[in-house]
Amino acid sequence: MVTNAAPIGVFDSGIGGLTVAHAVMQQLPHESVTYFGDTARVPYGPKSPETVRRYSREIASFLTDQGVKALVVACNTATAHALPALRETLTMPVLGVIEPGARAAVRATRNGHVGVIGTAGTIKSGAYERAIRGIEPSPRVPARACPLFVPLVEEDWVDSEVTRLIADEYLAPILREEVDTLVLGCTHYPLLKPVIASVLGAGVRLIDSAEETANETASMLQERCLAASGAAEPRYRFIASDDPLMFLQLGQRFLSGAIESVEVKTLG
Repeated sequence: MVTNAAPIGVFDSGIGGLTVAHAVMQQLPHESVTYFGDTARVPYGPKSPETVRRYSREIASFLTDQGVKALVVACNTATAHALPALRETLTMPVLGVIEPGARAAVRATRNGHVGVIGTAGTIKSGAYERAIRGIEPSPRVPARACPLFVPLVEEDWVDSEVTRLIADEYLAPILREEVDTLVLGCTHYPLLKPVIASVLGAGVRLIDSAEETANETASMLQERCLAASGAAEPRYRFIASDDPLMFLQLGQRFLSGAIESVEVKTLG
């Protein structure tokens, strides 16, 4: 039986969703988290929407069997393609990362020019543009795929001249649109905040969907009477579908060493 002490399930195509898990762990210190990274099938961005939906259903089924009380889809591509289907089939609350980021961007913009950067799959889906215009129809929403940002983060090249040059190239069209707000539409991108901020300048507000998703997770748990007791001791599980050593090494960087072990579960 799922109780208030049950963990929150978080999943991603790989390790990037650990930025979301980290935000949840920081903002909800009494909540347990079970994280699944589909490292055997990463990346999701280039895959078809139906394939992403199939992968997402498999992971949701697995996490349901682990007794999670709510599901956070930490992958932007999976949120774009699979969130409605998961909400239709699951009885637990299901949150994605796009709607919280879109709401925060609409609140933040002053001139109505909201940029979005993400993987090719997320940008091609148009999910952020639809979400932003569903809240406020007037903003201009220039979007740009930045596929090299993910491998740069995973190679720990977050503070190098190469990364700065690539960021300059990717973000130049966004700058020409005179945006005052930029949504970081990929869970890896918060690790590049200093570089992105230096390219765009102090006048552009960066929206971290991980932080916004954690905020909305906290509100949802309170509204559904699912929040853990203030005396609860959190438990954290990390599960990968392949290469647990790589997950452990990269995950320790994402979570500042908080991962001690990684389980393996192959799906599909």
